[in-house]
Amino acid sequence: MTAAPAPTLEATPQPRQQIAAFTAQTSFEVTRLARGDLEALRGFPSCRRVYVSAVPARPPQAQIDVACKLAAAGFEPVPHLAVRSFATNAALDSHLARLAEGAKVRRVLIIGGDLATPAGPFHAAIEVIESGLLQARGIVEIGIAGYPDGHPRLTTDDLDRALAAKLEAAEQTGLRVHLVTQWGFSAASIVAWISRLRDQGIDHPVRIGLAGPVTLTGLARYARICGVSASVQGLARDAGLAKQLFGMITPDLVLRPLAEASGLGDVAPPIFSFGGLAAAARWAAAAAAGHISLHTEGFSVEPP
Repeated sequence: MTAAPAPTLEATPQPRQQIAAFTAQTSFEVTRLARGDLEALRGFPSCRRVYVSAVPARPPQAQIDVACKLAAAGFEPVPHLAVRSFATNAALDSHLARLAEGAKVRRVLIIGGDLATPAGPFHAAIEVIESGLLQARGIVEIGIAGYPDGHPRLTTDDLDRALAAKLEAAEQTGLRVHLVTQWGFSAASIVAWISRLRDQGIDHPVRIGLAGPVTLTGLARYARICGVSASVQGLARDAGLAKQLFGMITPDLVLRPLAEASGLGDVAPPIFSFGGLAAAARWAAAAAAGHISLHTEGFSVEPP
């Protein structure tokens, strides 16, 4: 039996334009580059920045190689620095030097990383921010982590104190800052979190992580790896989230409310390319061009 089409709304210019304008600001996150990825990125002319993840199972040189390929293709790589993975100050400095020299890196995303026991002297992002190593290698801006859905091991007060300390340390050491979130599924919690930041006087740019396009199975697998509170069963029960585009889940249910929200300041979406960078770039390019059909909630992209 053929599934009934999703309910649609008349595509009035305002929401279409809001979605297109918001999606045009998309950046991406990758771990590795596959054949066709760079060509697909070039098909999304407004994209310049690509985050390059740090995976404990992969050698640091793999991240450097990806960053260099992105830079050579005309994009700006923004590598993750998982600080607990570096055994010494010298190891971190060497990694930064190779990123700066080979890929002209000027921005990095500072995270603690997944290691329960640090490999060296760095336990938390703030220690690297305060170290002076970043500035010595030409880093002018950092991304730091934000948690709209909270943190499994930290209270809201803990998170507030840690964020305030990192922002102060960055300001004192001359680093610009933007906030980057883990990917999530609740637009309401994201909007509430950003509104809370703004109420606290934190007006830094915010980059909201979105997942997809990706299959349901793939999304659940990455959710387990990344520690995001999602499961195959939970995602499958959410009929809206399970809308298909070429058999893949897309981030429209989260992206659209963010695009239509007001008063959030400088907010833009990086897309985690779990289903492949080329698929993510094509989806974002279509949405940014306004090739969309609006539904009661979310939207779907149309063939060009």
